[in-house]
Amino acid sequence: MIAFGYPPMEMRAVEHLPDGPDWQYEPKWDGFRCLAFRDGRGVALQSKAGQPLGRYFPEIVAALAQLPSPTFVLDGELVVPVAGVPSFETLQQRIHPAASRVALLARTTPAWYLVFDLLDVDGTDLVARPLVERRAALETFAHAFDGTTLRLSPATRDRRVVDDWFARVGGALDGVIAKRANAPYGSGTRDAAVKVKRQRTADCVVGGYRTAKGNAAQVGSLLLGLYDDDGRLDYVGFCSAFSAVERSALSERLRPFVGEPGFTGGAPDGAPSRWSRDPERDRSYVKLRPELVLEVGFDQVSGGRIRHGTRPLRWRTDKAPRQCSIEQLATPEGALRLLDP
Repeated sequence: MIAFGYPPMEMRAVEHLPDGPDWQYEPKWDGFRCLAFRDGRGVALQSKAGQPLGRYFPEIVAALAQLPSPTFVLDGELVVPVAGVPSFETLQQRIHPAASRVALLARTTPAWYLVFDLLDVDGTDLVARPLVERRAALETFAHAFDGTTLRLSPATRDRRVVDDWFARVGGALDGVIAKRANAPYGSGTRDAAVKVKRQRTADCVVGGYRTAKGNAAQVGSLLLGLYDDDGRLDYVGFCSAFSAVERSALSERLRPFVGEPGFTGGAPDGAPSRWSRDPERDRSYVKLRPELVLEVGFDQVSGGRIRHGTRPLRWRTDKAPRQCSIEQLATPEGALRLLDP
C-alpha cells in the first residue's frame, strides 16, 4: 500500500479547456484537497501540503472506516455545503484547536468527501494504471459510499456535458479539471491534468488605495467597494496587478479624488487579511471619494469578500458608482446539484 505522505497529482492552470476524446472532465470544487488512507488499523486524511486532517473531520474518518475494503487510498475534495453551495469560509472554521468545537461543527455543518480517484484498493496499486481504468475501479468501489458524507464526484468524456454544468450552476462552479484519460496518476506533477477556473467579473467602486511598500509616492493596490442594500460602501477586496508604468498613471488618475468619505460601510481592516503573506505590512490606506468604477476579474468569494487579489479589466466611465451593488458577488445556488442522482 502507498505510504501516508504520498504527494497528490497537481493540475496546470490554462485559459481554455482542451477538447477531444483523450480527455476526462471533472468539476473543480472549492474545498480542501484530501488524500484518504486506510490500512486496516485506521483511517488517515492528508492535505495537499502533506498535513494531517483527520482530527478536523471526524465524520469523514468515521464514514471511511465503515467501508468494506480494509485497505485503500482515495483522492478527493473536502467541502462543507451551505445552501447548496460549497462554503470555503465555513470549511475553514473546521481548522480549530478545540476538539469540542470541531465536534460541534461536525454535527451542525457536516462535511462531504467528494472522491474523484482511487489509487490503491485491497493491496492492488492502481497508480500506474491509466485514468480510464482507475475511474472504472472507483465507480465500482463507490457502490459502498453512503451517498451523503461520501460521494462520487462526477466525471464525463463528453464536452457538451461540461457546457451543461456551467449553464445549470454558473458561478457556483469553481471551475473544471481536464485529465488525460490514458495517463497514469501523476503524483506530485502537473503532466496529466489541467484546470480552468470559473472567471467572474464585477464593477467595483475604488474607495481608497494603499501605497507601495517602500515608496509612499506610488500606488500599491486599489481598494474596492460595493454598495449594500442600505446604500453603504463596503470594502470587498483589492487590486494590485499593475505594471510600474500603470502605477505611475494610477497616481495621476487618483489624485483628484483623494478625500472623504472612503468606505462608509465595512472598511478595510487595520489588521492584515487572513490570507496575507506579509503580516507586518502597514494596512493604513488613503481614502478616495467614491467616483471611480473599475471592472475587475476574480474567481472566489468568502464571507462577502473576494478571497484573493483581483485582475483589472477596464475603467467603467460609463457606469454610475451607485450601480455597483454587492449582489455582484452573490453565488448562484445549486453547485451540488451535480451530485444528485
